[in-house]
Amino acid sequence: MKNTLNAFSLTRQLLNFNTVNPPELEHECALSLGKILEEGGFKTDYYEFAKGRTSLIAKIEGKDNKPPLCFTGHIDTVPLGAVSWKKDPFKGETEGDKLYGRGSSDMKSGVAAMVIAALRLARERDNKAGITLVITAGEETGCKGAKYMAKQGTVLGEAGAVIIGEPTSNYPLIGHKGVLWIEALIRGITAHGSMPDQGVNAINKTAIVIDKLANYKFDTNPHPVLGLPTLNIGTISGGININSVPDKVLLEIDIRTIPGQNINNTIENLKTCLGIEVEISTIQKAEGIATNPDDKWTQQVFGIMEKYLDEKIIPKGITYFTDGSVLKPAYENPPTLILGPGEPSMAHKTDEYCYISKIETITEAYTDIAFNWCK
Repeated sequence: MKNTLNAFSLTRQLLNFNTVNPPELEHECALSLGKILEEGGFKTDYYEFAKGRTSLIAKIEGKDNKPPLCFTGHIDTVPLGAVSWKKDPFKGETEGDKLYGRGSSDMKSGVAAMVIAALRLARERDNKAGITLVITAGEETGCKGAKYMAKQGTVLGEAGAVIIGEPTSNYPLIGHKGVLWIEALIRGITAHGSMPDQGVNAINKTAIVIDKLANYKFDTNPHPVLGLPTLNIGTISGGININSVPDKVLLEIDIRTIPGQNINNTIENLKTCLGIEVEISTIQKAEGIATNPDDKWTQQVFGIMEKYLDEKIIPKGITYFTDGSVLKPAYENPPTLILGPGEPSMAHKTDEYCYISKIETITEAYTDIAFNWCK
């Protein structure tokens, strides 16, 4: 490992790997990180849920029976989008305090910072607890890498606490909402457009469905931090041509759930609300997660971050979902915080960037958090 390697330079290295998902090219990026960690004393294992879709688990043991601290992040990124970038998305170009590139905020900067912090801990020889890094592929399309590893027996090991390095602008968050993506199919009967009485117009029927969705009320109490679930109709498609009665409409519905909400009950309640003529199918689902803000370790992390942010930390959450939906329950629900240097507002955007100063800050904070846990 080169002595000049730091979180900033490592982030730039990771940005050089095109890991846009699709076409799914995480393998070389995972191997590169694995080599760095192996040189630092970590035991590494790789897990592919499909060809080239490689996740990495790196572990270093402590001297006592205290469970390790787990850092986790993903290395796949979303596509670049249709708008041309002003900066090369894969070169790690800088301008002032900004580091540009696809994945700079979401979330290669977070991965780089946790790797550097973990390497610092590995140089200490009397750590009571170890460190585990879970670097995943396929997060952006439904936590596929995390789900695969969670099903592989005991490969994840154990964790006493988890930090998810997703973009939070270095503010520690106690949880996030879950997701439930649904397709709703509304059928009609086609006929000539000049004789609409001979058919059943699926678009007309859909208008009633949309009104029901717009006024839908969730049968659950709000979470004290994350609030109420939300529902959004993301896409609508239907119709054959202008002079035919449409016989089919498909809605795609994005529901963001809260921790403790029963997703199966939500699906059944939605079916009841929309009626038996609407065919409901699930595209994706992931649970929300939340950690008690009064948890001892959580309060310790809050105290550390107050020092770096120079402000009082109050419990907050985020609406996006993460691999924590899979890993927190797989680790038997240890305290879990989302904390990373990226800007939430830059995730998935053209000319995505992260602040270099925040990468440096979170690397020091991760180091403090890890020393606090392992000593």
